[in-house]
Amino acid sequence: MDPSIIIFLTSGLFLGWALGANDAANVFGTAVGTKMVSWGTAAVICSLFVILGAVISGAGASHTLGKLGAISALPGAFMTALSAALAVYTMTKAGLSVSTSQAIVGGIVGWNLFSGSQTDAKTLTAIVSTWLICPILAAAIAITLYKAITLGLRYSKLHLLRTDAYTRAGLILAGAFGAYALGANNIANVVGVFIPAQPLAPFTIGDLTISSAQQLFLMGGLAIGAGVLTYSKRVMMTVGSELGRISPVAAFVAVLAHSIVLFLFASRGLESWLAANGLPTIPLVPVSSSQAVVGAVVGIGILKGIAGIRWRILGNIVLGWIITPVLAGVICFFGLFFLQNVFGQAVI
Repeated sequence: MDPSIIIFLTSGLFLGWALGANDAANVFGTAVGTKMVSWGTAAVICSLFVILGAVISGAGASHTLGKLGAISALPGAFMTALSAALAVYTMTKAGLSVSTSQAIVGGIVGWNLFSGSQTDAKTLTAIVSTWLICPILAAAIAITLYKAITLGLRYSKLHLLRTDAYTRAGLILAGAFGAYALGANNIANVVGVFIPAQPLAPFTIGDLTISSAQQLFLMGGLAIGAGVLTYSKRVMMTVGSELGRISPVAAFVAVLAHSIVLFLFASRGLESWLAANGLPTIPLVPVSSSQAVVGAVVGIGILKGIAGIRWRILGNIVLGWIITPVLAGVICFFGLFFLQNVFGQAVI
């Protein structure tokens, strides 16, 4: 393998690490914040299942992201991923759960502006619309689940200790599902810009051929897992305990609602089933894990009384969502200029 390929791929791996450091909070933050699951247990489970999701189900959202901007030059893909990673890392250092999806979209738009390429308006509209739909849908699912589960617990009359045990098990299972959905949906943000360039040669093991894209999914999944294990604790605590005080049952509902939303926007099987039955399909786009979990937490907070929501923290998170794509786009535009004119790399 050409060593330069590895160098160019490092930005994608850095972005994967930043995604794991930031977005693990959306999967297990509420569980850790309510002290139902330890951070160490959460990190290990999250790392394992995010890799499985990336490798097994990562193709759908990655295909859609490629339509936004087909970056066929490897140096251009490098800078696009690096700009998104730097934007996410900056927000992570501030302890804010931000959107990696928004960061990579900002980076791609920055590349399109620099290269003079046309941004596919239909694809951009589909992706941006999910930035509004995602938290609203998560809030609606969370409210419905919370009402159903609390009603069921009220009539079951379980002992408090047994309720806690079931809730802890539910948080772990929902977290594993959420980590799988995170890997399946958000791996597009990590390696999607590299897929058109096909930087890795396919290789065969027996009767099994592993494509360039599949290798990228595995490398990206491992990078996300590394981010979870090494740098996710601070953001977990922001989402888990600072946004609003929630009970363990509400924490379970928030994680499950978040996971369902991510899965809906990543499942090729669900898309095929809906199309086969003449039903409207759900676009396979990388949606914001951060927006999903924050929407779920706010939905539960509204149901229980808005006084419990810490609006200043929520305002800071929303501000991070606005700044992230703009920051990534600006970094990408000027980064491409230096990469092309100072370092002599063909970014287009």
